[in-house]
Amino acid sequence: MEDLTQQPVLIVAGPTGSGKSALAIDAAVEFRGTVINADSMQVYRELRLLTARPSAEDESRAPHRLFGVLPAAEACSAGRWLAMAAEQIAAARTQGRLPIVVGGTGLYLKALTDGLAPVPEIPEAVRGEARALHRRLGGEAFKAELARLDPAAATRLPAGDGQRLIRAYEVVAATGRTLADWQRREPTAPAVDARFATIVLSPPRESLYAAVDARFDAMVVAGALDEVRALVALDLDPALPAMKAVGVKELAAYLRGETGLEEACAAARQATRNFAKRQRTWLRHQLGSVERADEQYSERMLPEMFSFIRRFLLTPRS
Repeated sequence: MEDLTQQPVLIVAGPTGSGKSALAIDAAVEFRGTVINADSMQVYRELRLLTARPSAEDESRAPHRLFGVLPAAEACSAGRWLAMAAEQIAAARTQGRLPIVVGGTGLYLKALTDGLAPVPEIPEAVRGEARALHRRLGGEAFKAELARLDPAAATRLPAGDGQRLIRAYEVVAATGRTLADWQRREPTAPAVDARFATIVLSPPRESLYAAVDARFDAMVVAGALDEVRALVALDLDPALPAMKAVGVKELAAYLRGETGLEEACAAARQATRNFAKRQRTWLRHQLGSVERADEQYSERMLPEMFSFIRRFLLTPRS
């Protein structure tokens, strides 16, 4: 049975382009909330435009936390995000504010509500060695190296998925056990003692795709090319998560003269649509009981959403 003495945390989830950030901000204004980021790419400060982080005007309407807090040179794992999120949820409560966690990164949301498998912290020296090895060998040769230590992971992961290949390698190198072995253990208790209510925006595919296409074009007009140019100039390890943000690879190819701008933008729009499709599928099957809105966010849905939030907040306590 749900422990109603626990403090409430509202989760607003949805695929990219669904309008979840706007809904979270409106809810924060209405219910004196703090908006806490749960998007794995919006944590990086160099990628404000391309990851559709809230604008300065949006951020002025309510407190925002964990947006642009890490440099692209660092990797933000689910465990690292969860520790930061737990701190921000506690801080919001201390201030008498409702924590509103918003994002579409499924692993982060599941970690928040269900806990994480107890994988030990990997020493930074081991992580650095794994990244350096991947950079020196390239994806295919690194995958072959991983196969010596964790054959199952090497078989499962494609050579182009540098982030997960490196993660599998560093875990087995540091602990002597594979990541799958650790993940088979029972998850730890959730890091946050809370009762959760989740709103999921799930627009029809056609309207969602139209929205992400229009938004990407607006990003380019607003300066996304300059943002990618500055990111590429940092000469970071291509396996770092920030370098995998949707649109980075496509626009970087244009900046290198390998493709035309329209071709690069078309490829980036397609990559964004593919990403949104994966998020829609995950959110449909992986989250438990939710309040679902099968449409793009608009102000006309606020009465229904606010009614749901009030019922959640006013549930009698035991």
